[in-house]
Amino acid sequence: MADKKYDVFGVGNAIVDILAQVEDSVISDLELNKGGMALMSTGQQGDVLDRINHPSLSFASGGSAANTMVSIVQSGGTGVYSGKVANDANGQFYIKGMQDEGLEFYIPPAENAEELTGSCVVLTTPDAERTMCTHLGISTALHKEDLDFDLLEQSKCSYMEGYLWDAEEPRKACVATFEESKKLGIRTAFSFSDPFLIDRFGDQFKGLVNDYCDIVFCNADEARMFLGVDSIEACAEKMGQICELVFITDGGSGCYVIEKGGIAKVEGFPVKAIDTVGAGDSFAGGVLYGLTNGFDTLKAARWGNYFAAQVVSRIGPRLTESLESKKTEVLG
Repeated sequence: MADKKYDVFGVGNAIVDILAQVEDSVISDLELNKGGMALMSTGQQGDVLDRINHPSLSFASGGSAANTMVSIVQSGGTGVYSGKVANDANGQFYIKGMQDEGLEFYIPPAENAEELTGSCVVLTTPDAERTMCTHLGISTALHKEDLDFDLLEQSKCSYMEGYLWDAEEPRKACVATFEESKKLGIRTAFSFSDPFLIDRFGDQFKGLVNDYCDIVFCNADEARMFLGVDSIEACAEKMGQICELVFITDGGSGCYVIEKGGIAKVEGFPVKAIDTVGAGDSFAGGVLYGLTNGFDTLKAARWGNYFAAQVVSRIGPRLTESLESKKTEVLG
């Protein structure tokens, strides 16, 4: 696949992240599930912003798959991203942000849309845990007809986020991308994204993994919920029975790589975690860069671990600089 233009064709919810550092009491006062993600209306999300009354919010062109795609580019790779925004200020901000990162963003903003561009208020507490308040907005209007499969054909791998499952049309777009990938002989990758998705769509995810997925990304909590067992080692063994290649992240201790039934542990990098927003996304980006650029699976996992360690050591869901020059130092 050396002649392919793009390393990865990504599909996800196009969401503007609104980032704030808060105390634990704010999460309690807002009656939010700490560490989780809550879907909200525009009004509910506005109430959260009013109640935190934060003087120094920051913004980013976010969404889980978008963060992964940016990490691929910051590793030295290439990517094309599919997401839906409205023709509003946030939509223009989002498109510019993705293009400035070096990604191909080709779906035009929706004109005269009833919904606004999606947004997520990300509240990070002093223990580096993040709690998300998300209004999906126009991102739920992503249709399979929006997708350019000519661009997919020019890619080595396709990647979808689990959050697409929250609405019918993005769900169809996800499945259509997987089906077209299989027709074209392109590897497929999927991220579970969040434990609450396992709770709601676990059986559907099992069918999706079985029918379409070559590569699966999940964290330890998602794996436990998905399989109904507590031991991470038992999770790794069971995951190996349903997917050829699986990466299970386990916080600062690193990750498990399950390949064709074999299990290996790849150690993490010791850093002080300040903000865990985007850690799993950046891990997936590092791994996908490696897999589409000739790394073996363990080397790809090590690069993913390193990338995630750099992200959690600062505020925000992604880095502001490339790590391409660090590959020799980290990987030898």
